[in-house]
Amino acid sequence: MDIGGVFEQYLEWVRTNLGPLLDSIGVGVRAMVEALEAALMVLPAWAWIPVFAALAWWLAGRGVALFTAAGMSLIAYGMGLWTATMETLALVLASTTIALILGIPLGIAAAKRTWVHQLLRPVLDFMQTMPAFVYLIPAVLLFRIGAVPGVLATVIFAMPPVVRLTGLGIRQVPVEVVEASKAFGATPWQQLWKVELPVAMPTILAGINQTIMLALSMVVIAALIGAGGLGQDVLTGVTQLKIGLGFESGLAVVILAIFLDRVTQGLGGRAGDAGPPKTA
Repeated sequence: MDIGGVFEQYLEWVRTNLGPLLDSIGVGVRAMVEALEAALMVLPAWAWIPVFAALAWWLAGRGVALFTAAGMSLIAYGMGLWTATMETLALVLASTTIALILGIPLGIAAAKRTWVHQLLRPVLDFMQTMPAFVYLIPAVLLFRIGAVPGVLATVIFAMPPVVRLTGLGIRQVPVEVVEASKAFGATPWQQLWKVELPVAMPTILAGINQTIMLALSMVVIAALIGAGGLGQDVLTGVTQLKIGLGFESGLAVVILAIFLDRVTQGLGGRAGDAGPPKTA
């Protein structure tokens, strides 16, 4: 049995019969990416760098803020890769937003319903073990080339951690806290929003951190299908043996990754310091 041929025929059937739906999804994703790019490019680098540094100082401390200011300045004025970096950041933000919109509710459902957890577990295992490059194939077949298939392939690649850790965080909420909320008359919806999610937030934020890191790694690979950003410069450096360009763009990816990692870790630390919500 030619499994690959069957899969290809299935994708062609989806493209033929669900073309309008896929086009609508593509329009929405493209609009999101373009809006984020426009927002990040509305101010010049010298205006954004203090904003990024202040955010890093607030969430991660002075050392990370100094690194952010120095690293972003190097990207903008030492390597001239500010535009490509902002394009990459827009792709990461778009991919992460979609992954969280889909992943957090799935994680909540998995924590609340055993059958959902059992159903999602092999799917998430499959998503996490499939080689990253393979995700580009169905994305291109369904959405052609460009930023849209790159974002959607990134969503699938980066979503499993937030699903798993959201479910784990809610399952680890102490039974005493849940019972106390019930004793005070909390509805299941109030119990979720005012008790379980706040207590589980540090674990959920750890999942968000991992999703962001995976999204950043995948959008670089997605340059192979025309996603653009720093990945395109990395690809150019490899294919045309432009060692300087490849090194600079790779260094820019590292700086951006460290900034995003430390900021999201700092956000998780703040959520942990807040402690469990009061029940009275």
